[in-house]
Amino acid sequence: MSSNAPRHTALDALHRSLGATMTDFAGWDMPLRYGSERDEHLAVRTKAGLFDLSHMGEITVTGPEAAALLNHALVGNIATVGVGRARYTMICQEDGGILDDLIVYRLADDEYMVVANASNAQVVLDALTGRAAGFDAAVRDDRDAYALIAVQGPESSGILKSVTDADLDGLKYYAGLPGTVAGVPALIARTGYTGEDGFELFVAPADAEKVWQALTDAGTPAGLVPCGLSCRDTLRLEAGMPLYGHELTTSLTPFDAGLGRVVKFEKDGDFVGREALAEAAERAASKPPRVLVGLIAEGRRVPRAGYPVVAGGQVIGEVTSGAPSPTLGKPIAMAYVDAAHAAPGTAGVGVDIRGSHEPYEVVALPFYKRQK
Repeated sequence: MSSNAPRHTALDALHRSLGATMTDFAGWDMPLRYGSERDEHLAVRTKAGLFDLSHMGEITVTGPEAAALLNHALVGNIATVGVGRARYTMICQEDGGILDDLIVYRLADDEYMVVANASNAQVVLDALTGRAAGFDAAVRDDRDAYALIAVQGPESSGILKSVTDADLDGLKYYAGLPGTVAGVPALIARTGYTGEDGFELFVAPADAEKVWQALTDAGTPAGLVPCGLSCRDTLRLEAGMPLYGHELTTSLTPFDAGLGRVVKFEKDGDFVGREALAEAAERAASKPPRVLVGLIAEGRRVPRAGYPVVAGGQVIGEVTSGAPSPTLGKPIAMAYVDAAHAAPGTAGVGVDIRGSHEPYEVVALPFYKRQK
């Protein structure tokens, strides 16, 4: 088999049986959509959607100094994460550039699971392995040990309750606990990338079809539908969530991305990128770099990543993500723009779409917040 052949998740045959349109994503053959991406998007906003996220990269860190290693390797204070809780954080280069954004789950006193983006899983694994030198901790590639299924949307809790023994009512946002789903072992996490309440279920690949089918059977009466990567992207865009390779890159620090809050200078010990990030924090405080904002179209033309943002005939920024918003009924975008044009309601801002300057309204992110 050629090393360039796409990888397949444990649910590949099931996706094809459902008529999914498949696409290559970070070396994986993944479902882009099953039917209408707008219908899938609206199902997650109003009822529930079921996603295969088995392309994500799981890396387990264990040992007496696992917390110390992660505090050194990542920008967050991982030592203060309680067992059963999770934290959003980042791994940076020495120069402060973002290698990836991550979720770290603390599974036990000396056991953590780091979940990396599919496109960066090997980069993160290599960085953690290199940074583990001198620590009494082991870094293990567990990408083949898990399938990852997400159920997201306002009906997700009720659907999952019917097939699990876990106390979902007691499970807070950004927490995870072991339990069984459809009779098989799972790590059940109240996390997601849609802006809705929902759960991510880490299960053995051999159990993935059983779990998917049980959730489908339990959820179909409540309006649950299978969802592909296309609506996952429009959901996260409406929720103002950054995507690696778009809003986050090695040429940006967390402070450039407006996510300086994830960098914890007060934690014990040195960490990779500390000096460069301290300088980036100072720069951001005195002369803000370009600011990440939301843009809502006044017309119908859809902005795409890389399109220039303009004002007064000058380029003042660049679109990082853009798509039609099913919830707002208009095209939307995230963009980095000069601080002088970043305030919500700033007049005269447009996007250069193939030579035509289309008017856009500057808004604060996110575009959409769920009703609690």
